Amino acid sequence: MASSDTTYSGSSSDRQLTDREQEILRLVVKSFIDTAGPVGSRFLARTSGIALSPASIRNTMSDLEGYGYLDHPYTSAGRVPTELGYRTFVDELMGSPRLSNLEKKILKGELDRLMGDTSQLLKESSRLLGRFSNLLGVVLTPKLSTGVLERMEVVQLSSSRIMFVVSVKGGLVKTIVLELESDLDRRDLDRVVYILNERLAGLTLEEIRKTYPARVRDLRDDHSGIVRLILKEGALLFSDPSENRRLQYAGAQNILLQPEFQEPADLHALIAMLEDEDFVVHLLEDRREMKGDEPGRATISIGREHVEEKAERYSIVTADYQIGQTVGTVGIIGPTRMDYERIIALVESIATLLNRTDGVSEAGK
Repeated sequence: MASSDTTYSGSSSDRQLTDREQEILRLVVKSFIDTAGPVGSRFLARTSGIALSPASIRNTMSDLEGYGYLDHPYTSAGRVPTELGYRTFVDELMGSPRLSNLEKKILKGELDRLMGDTSQLLKESSRLLGRFSNLLGVVLTPKLSTGVLERMEVVQLSSSRIMFVVSVKGGLVKTIVLELESDLDRRDLDRVVYILNERLAGLTLEEIRKTYPARVRDLRDDHSGIVRLILKEGALLFSDPSENRRLQYAGAQNILLQPEFQEPADLHALIAMLEDEDFVVHLLEDRREMKGDEPGRATISIGREHVEEKAERYSIVTADYQIGQTVGTVGIIGPTRMDYERIIALVESIATLLNRTDGVSEAGK
């Protein structure tokens, strides 16, 4: 049965299926996931080991079709799961999601070596999600504005150009180059940066952006010009990067090989969605806001359970991860015909490996 620690969107039919109906539905879903072809009663009787005749299986499949769990795409074909069939399988019929010990070891080894470089860590996470799922792996970096400032450094690039390095707890870093209106004295710079860190460290970037003027009212006559520059550029320094800089994805070549995307219209629709990075970011953010789950627990939405019409062709499995006080999202996008047990296990494993509430991986404790 499905893991009780995993959260799913949508709901199954109110009708209670019999044990036989549940078993036939489970077998049809698993067979269709494996073969991508309609599942016939003779095929199930021959391959599943179930103690029923093809006629009995066919009758049960016909009943499931009448209830809306299966569909009959062609007159002479077998059945395929509907979205309701997939939802019931995910909620009630699939086994507990798990990866092999070897897969877990590989994932942990690949990510542990990058724990000191958050940017590369998240990029590698998307690559691993795509590689291990043969679908599209997506990683949404946390919103920096919710992160707690650990320290701010100012690197002098020239007499009038400086680079701000804003580090938040958990290892996230933002850099930005700005121009000063006058030449910079290094001693003044070091003194003011020290004072600013004393006053601002421990606050979220959003808090700093909103309260900075009041916190530096007595420093506005500093000779370095740093205080005035931050007053002028605070919205830029302490806000989030543009949405397309928050999204990492990998494995597009994998998902294009799936049979669901062999028709030109389906392929073009997928490419158009992926090119609209703002849409994908908001799609992942909206899912987080709706479910409000703790990091590491997967959420699955299937087909028309998505509010956005452009996403109705796909299933999306996501889980949140936490770095310091900031929250990001990892996930997999694929057709509704996906190996849900494996995908859920993969997404939850990556999210758990990324969790670092105090700069230390939860999986490494």
